[in-house]
Amino acid sequence: MPTNSITEHDDVTTQVKDKVASVGRAAAEKIDANRQGAASGLESAASSLHEKADGLPGGEKVSELAHATADKLEATAEYVRDNDVSGMAADLERLVRKNPGPALLCAAGIGFLVGRALSRD
Repeated sequence: MPTNSITEHDDVTTQVKDKVASVGRAAAEKIDANRQGAASGLESAASSLHEKADGLPGGEKVSELAHATADKLEATAEYVRDNDVSGMAADLERLVRKNPGPALLCAAGIGFLVGRALSRD
């Protein structure tokens, strides 16, 4: 391979890496910009679930489960509001390192669902 081809290949590789990094930064900025709205939506869902939990059919167990779910939604809203994308990514990385088996199963499940969604006509 001539030297020019190697240099051209390196230039293209650098351009692709720069473009991917730029897209990644733009995506992270967009996610960060929408965090407050997402947190508010989660809090609204939690509030609504708390309000309706006692009136759900199924008795006390269902009501307790609904309140517990609403509490988790509130905690998630707080987490989303308090952490930026890089912090969430670091937390996810720690979680995967501590639990590689379940993380792999979750990834496979998500991949299966995405594949099914994309394969439907």
